[in-house]
Amino acid sequence: MGNPSSKLTYRADIEGLRAVAVLLVMADHFHTRVRGGFVGVDVFFVISGYLISTLILKEMASGTFSIGNFYERRIRRIVPALIVVLLATGVMAYFLLFPAEMVDFGKSMLAAMFSVSNFWFWHQAGYFDAPSEYKPLLHTWSLGVEEQFYLLFPIFLIAVHRLARRRLRVLIFAISAVTFGLSVLYVRRDPAAVFYCSPLRAWELLLGTVVSQRYLPEIRGAVARNAATLGGMLMILGAAWRYRSTTPFPGVAALAPCLGAALAIWGGETGSSAVGRVLSWRPLVFVGSISYSLYLWHWPVVVFQQIGGLAPWTEGGGRRVVMLFAVSVLLGYLSWRFVEAPFRMGWLRGERRALFLSSGAGAAVVLLAGVAILRSQGLPQRFGADALQAAQYLDAPVNYGVEHCFLDYPDKFSRYQQPSCLAQVPGRRSVLIMGDSHAAELRVGMAKVFPDTSVLQATVAACSMFLQPPANADEACRAMSSFLYGDFLLHHHVDAVVWCQRWGADDIPEVTRALEWMKEHQIPVYAVGPSMEFPVPFPRVLAMALRRHDPGSVAEKMMPGPRALDAEFSELAAKRWHVPYISFYENLCRAGCALYGAPGVPLLGDEDHLTVEGSELFVASMRDRGQLPL
Repeated sequence: MGNPSSKLTYRADIEGLRAVAVLLVMADHFHTRVRGGFVGVDVFFVISGYLISTLILKEMASGTFSIGNFYERRIRRIVPALIVVLLATGVMAYFLLFPAEMVDFGKSMLAAMFSVSNFWFWHQAGYFDAPSEYKPLLHTWSLGVEEQFYLLFPIFLIAVHRLARRRLRVLIFAISAVTFGLSVLYVRRDPAAVFYCSPLRAWELLLGTVVSQRYLPEIRGAVARNAATLGGMLMILGAAWRYRSTTPFPGVAALAPCLGAALAIWGGETGSSAVGRVLSWRPLVFVGSISYSLYLWHWPVVVFQQIGGLAPWTEGGGRRVVMLFAVSVLLGYLSWRFVEAPFRMGWLRGERRALFLSSGAGAAVVLLAGVAILRSQGLPQRFGADALQAAQYLDAPVNYGVEHCFLDYPDKFSRYQQPSCLAQVPGRRSVLIMGDSHAAELRVGMAKVFPDTSVLQATVAACSMFLQPPANADEACRAMSSFLYGDFLLHHHVDAVVWCQRWGADDIPEVTRALEWMKEHQIPVYAVGPSMEFPVPFPRVLAMALRRHDPGSVAEKMMPGPRALDAEFSELAAKRWHVPYISFYENLCRAGCALYGAPGVPLLGDEDHLTVEGSELFVASMRDRGQLPL
């Protein structure tokens, strides 16, 4: 059976490492600059593999292992706090999620209760998709991975203990190598499968087993321990700082945080180190001790704050992060203090029978709640007909015009089909729409409102289409700008260039340069200012306001920045740029901003993009006010 650790002793540095892991995850989810904080989950996996392996194999070596006792400990550790979070999240969901979202929530609640949420979210979508921020139980996927490991690993060890005791080391290394190899092989072919599939994460947990059983040489001496633990922490923190949601993960990229966690634990096996003493710092140990409850609570806090149920519409990155952290820690501590700890070692511990009965009763309540949600199709009676109609547009895709005329990441410029996107019909007036997605959304309105006009489109997602795009602009943006300014606009006449994008105050110098260039080349340009923006999708804002019978409150949720920038652009256009300027706010907000693009259809389909009907309404207002020569 290898050489198991002589005893399972408490290590404060491992609690501190848990704290690092959960804080990295929170930093990622709170949208700080640590965008690779998701590697904290992988650190958790290594820690879990280490602790579980140490416990089970120590007891097997002494002949005291009982699979019933093992599962009892796992239930005490995991189930009570999970049930409380599921039910509390269900209450918040009742008030804040719309029927379609509520149905998904009900399914995810059942999946989390039965430890298969990783498979459920794998079936749904990718972890980094934008709608993830409206899935309150998305984070339970990692619990599914761990719980499936807890279910199968003891059975595997019992079988090996009886049939091939001396082969355990070889089997651990072999399984680790195979699952890691499959992860590397499939991470680009099917990233969602690799991310969520517990068998392809097995090597991360088994890495903890390798450390716990001392299958590698001991790290002896203070210098070696300090080098190992410092190197491990740098690998973890470096991955968290450098990785992004676009990093192929787990695969090879998961090696850094996993090996880093293994080194941090391994280095502390034979003595103390500077890193170990830092990790044993009392505040970190405290966070580590409540890390499970903290992890359970922090993501629902993020989701419900995002949709306006905790501290609605909070702006300001720093204030938001502090608020989210404080609320998460408070709830995590209360959960640990009054639920998790009492069931593990306090006044609620009770006998095994009482534990199973109480856990079974809690699971039954979750099951009944989930079934009720599904059978009622998301409890639609909570909303009026007008609110439900507005909410239907939450999943409505934005129309960005002709597909190959709007380049989205990771499209290359070669995908842009110039002959059809820039086709001009002899004898017809023509208008070129250029910019980012906010320009592309105008295409459908232009085609409908000006049917006798040739509508040309040159648009790239998130592209500041200046004479010299920003250094971080992608290839398609740089190539499109070069093509427009260096070729098309010089050699083709159009009656109007409608330039629209998501402007920022820092853009003014580059906007000035581009407009002066167009004026020098006698190109008739019309600048379209910023549209209204909201912290969450507009259909949600509108539907919630209608639910309260207070549509006027929508204006209170509008972000003030774009309107202030619009006023600044309007003044610059009149006094400095001397070009026609089309203001969204002047056109659609003169007597209170329009809420609908057409009866029952919200003006915006997401936080800041127009619906098809909204596009038609905006372009029609340009026509009615004589703002375009078409």
